[in-house]
Amino acid sequence: MTVQQALRVLKDEGLVQSRQGSGVYVRERTERPIGLRPHIERAFDSERVTIDFAGFSGEILHGVLQEPLDKIRVGRLTPESISIRLLLPDTREPLALPCKVEDLTDSPEFRERATHIMRRHTESIRDSLEELASFNLIKEASVEVRVHRSAPMFKLYIINNEEIFYGFYPVREHIIQFTTGPQAIYDLMGKDAVLFHHAANEDPESTGTQYLNQARLWFDSMWTTVGREFAT
Repeated sequence: MTVQQALRVLKDEGLVQSRQGSGVYVRERTERPIGLRPHIERAFDSERVTIDFAGFSGEILHGVLQEPLDKIRVGRLTPESISIRLLLPDTREPLALPCKVEDLTDSPEFRERATHIMRRHTESIRDSLEELASFNLIKEASVEVRVHRSAPMFKLYIINNEEIFYGFYPVREHIIQFTTGPQAIYDLMGKDAVLFHHAANEDPESTGTQYLNQARLWFDSMWTTVGREFAT
């Protein structure tokens, strides 16, 4: 009983995780920043790969996906299906952030630039998956993009409905060159966001399981209510 109680405390603190039929293993503390790339690549060992992303543009996800998709092309990875959903801000409409430094107002030039970036990366992800499906390297491929009118304050990845990664966007000032001239912008810096990791296990009361359940609830609620299809 003492050992079981101690293990429960360690699970609640996110220090260990249980693997059914295998045992209890020490894991990295949830406070420590985590590299996303190796976790994404390991996710492609599964037959059915699912990735839900909420954030600003999907640029980093696009980059992280390149290596596992290349491994599928050469036969080193063989998932049967890949499903990706991206929940992004609608940069075709004014947002609270990013904004001009001088008066905190909307920047149409920045939004046009951000929309172009978002289209480029989401279209590239879709094209890559459709190419794999056309070569029969995967049986099913799905990429869906929905947009909403909120400025994202954080980024979230839900991987294979087993792990989540999240990080807060720092707001920083930088100068962007537009055709109308340079403009100082308060921008959401996705590449500066430190990611934190939680993984679910068979214990419904564990920290990791509860984080995953709440992240899934938030994502699905945004997706089905205020999210609107974005035609890429």
